[in-house]
Amino acid sequence: MRAHSGDRSAAPLSCDRHVVVEAAGRGAYEPLHPDVILAFHQLCLVRDDGEWFMGQLDDDGSVICWASYGSDLAEAIRSL
Repeated sequence: MRAHSGDRSAAPLSCDRHVVVEAAGRGAYEPLHPDVILAFHQLCLVRDDGEWFMGQLDDDGSVICWASYGSDLAEAIRSL
């Protein structure tokens, strides 16, 4: 993970937190149930049902995602 991102601070986070994704064009949020969360400073990659979502870690520990970046972790990391 650190080798692909070039970010020495990259680290896994506990999945025991509130995680949502913005619903396209609706101004609402849908809950995600991640099995992996990877933090890169304030940005996160969240895996839900084999799909990687990018989002931001809030001060309260929750994660708000804005888009899916597919099922390839290396490709999602390159999109950071």
